[in-house]
Amino acid sequence: MSISPKITPIYQTSVFTFEDLNALEAYFQEPGQHYMYTRYGNPNSEELAQEVNKLEHGQGAVATSSGMSAILTAVLVYAKAGDHVLCAEEIYGGSSSLLSNELSRLGVEVTYVPTADTYSLAGYVRENTKLFLAETISNPMMMVMDLAQLAQKCQAKGIKLVVDNTFASPVITRPLELGADLVIHSVTKYLSGHSDVTAGVLIAKEAEDAARAAQIMRTWGLNLSPFESWLAARGLKTLKLRMREHSANGLAVAQFLQQHPKVQAVFYPGLAEHPQHDLAQKQGNGLYGGMLSFRIADETEAVNRFMKALSHIPFAPSLAGVTTSISYPLGTSHRGLTQEQQEKMGITVGLIRLSVGIEDAQELIADLEKGLAAI
Repeated sequence: MSISPKITPIYQTSVFTFEDLNALEAYFQEPGQHYMYTRYGNPNSEELAQEVNKLEHGQGAVATSSGMSAILTAVLVYAKAGDHVLCAEEIYGGSSSLLSNELSRLGVEVTYVPTADTYSLAGYVRENTKLFLAETISNPMMMVMDLAQLAQKCQAKGIKLVVDNTFASPVITRPLELGADLVIHSVTKYLSGHSDVTAGVLIAKEAEDAARAAQIMRTWGLNLSPFESWLAARGLKTLKLRMREHSANGLAVAQFLQQHPKVQAVFYPGLAEHPQHDLAQKQGNGLYGGMLSFRIADETEAVNRFMKALSHIPFAPSLAGVTTSISYPLGTSHRGLTQEQQEKMGITVGLIRLSVGIEDAQELIADLEKGLAAI
């Protein structure tokens, strides 16, 4: 009987068998034609990596155990002890913690580049500078990076550009086509999309960088499990549909919040008033995603009243699921920053980050109206 499954089965195994020594040698001569140990490679994790690679138009990709392990892998592809790394000042708090608190202990030095100096890098690049880490859309202030301009500057300075494309997804922006060298995603977020997976992925413009990333993943034990790989690959199949809904709802919610008297400011690239709106429109294929932030009164009690009054939108410190959620950057993703850094980025007591899902937009607006009425 011939069995031809339409969907890749779950290869829930830690190890694969060989027929004989000839088969073992064939594995080492042609990796990918056979599997040996799931930390080295598994059909499910490779399927996920290959599908994301297609979406990002890369030359190779590697699935990892989380978004953070994808960031770690990306930095290690280019940097070693004694090297210097540049990082955008407006960055996910976990990324800055990794660079400042952990990689610094391994001899990798980091300098944070203020937004005003991003496209010049004047005075920041050293002889040992290896890469610049940035986000397509910054977390949590939704600043849109001009990736083509930044890539040109990095190339002129002889350094690599690594872009975290989590907030945008390849449906909105493909950084490799704009000049980036490596792209990373927290697959946990939009790529998987259902808040039931923790995973990451790295996509390279050059095949040799993808091979180096795979070596780091295997050696450091950063591999993704077969089951989570399978779940993520399943979620990926609806990415384009979901991103359209996230974007449509995001714009509707942002427009509602913008006109509400209790909302002081809204940060969403789809709004005409956003400082990078034209860039986001050009770089984003007409979509702006489902992530936004807004500011209410800078009072802890006001934030608590708002959160408690919501009936359908939970306070959940993550993002990009099919259901809407709110997060609090000051107390979660960016709590590790100094007060001076938080204030400089605009992360105040009243700043709330909203991950807009794919529910009916009017139902979301009604729930937000209820929360704002409680302030």
